[in-house]
This record gives sequence, structure tokens and C-alpha cells, in this order.
Amino acid sequence: MSLAENKKAFFDYEILEKIEAGLKLTGQEVKSAKAGQINLKGTFVTFHNGEAYVTNMHINKYKAAGPMPDYDPTHSRQLLLRKKQIAYLQAKSHEKGLTIMPLSVYTKGRLIKIEIAVARGKKLYDKRESIKNRELKRELDRARKN
Repeated sequence: MSLAENKKAFFDYEILEKIEAGLKLTGQEVKSAKAGQINLKGTFVTFHNGEAYVTNMHINKYKAAGPMPDYDPTHSRQLLLRKKQIAYLQAKSHEKGLTIMPLSVYTKGRLIKIEIAVARGKKLYDKRESIKNRELKRELDRARKN
């Protein structure tokens, strides 16, 4: 079950490779995420001390948790990956034009997983071509429907 998607990423970036990772959250963050109070807009992956973190992911405070004055909804959250995967992603992030970004957050059993991607930014003409293809597909679907 999908909890949040980064739809803008598919328009602004060319997705080269996808990887599934675990997400380290607190109990009240898990409850809030499962309630759909999560936003991936403007998120990206950073690397510190041999660990991967997702930065700028916004998870609202869980309403039933009571007062939590020191809770920051956009703090960095650790990604649970193998060392080889972290080294591979870190090397890809240092290549010119490539970035690592989350695409979606979903549940897998009782766990919360995040799908991250190695992506390359699209140029303006690529975006125009994407819009043109999308409009053409819509027209074909309308024609088939009638």
C-alpha cells in the first residue's frame, strides 16, 4: 500500500535505477505515516559517516501522541541499506548530473519501505517531449473510448 509518492520526480528527472530501502522511524512517526501524513516534495538522499539519510521528508506530528515540543517534522531519517549499496549510491551521487532521490514510501507487511532512485535531471526540451507524449496518449485513449 502506497503512503506517499513523489510524482514531480518522474516529470523533472529521468529515472535510471530504483532501489528499495528500509526507513528508520520512531513509533509516532510510523503511526503518522500510516495515516497518510507524509510528504516527499523536495526530498533528497545525503550520506554522512558511511550511512544514508533522507533529508527534507516531512512527517506531521501524530495527533494522538500528545504534546511534543521538540519534534521537528523535517529532520533527517536514516535509510536502512547494506554497506555495498551505500557505497554504490554514494559513488553515483558524486557523478556529474546524477542525484539520489526518493520516489515513494509504502508498507510491505508491517514494515515501512522507501523506494529511492538514481536519477538524471531532464532538460527543458525533454520535458516538452514528455508533455507532448502524454497529450498524444490522452487523445488516443479518448479515440479508443469513443
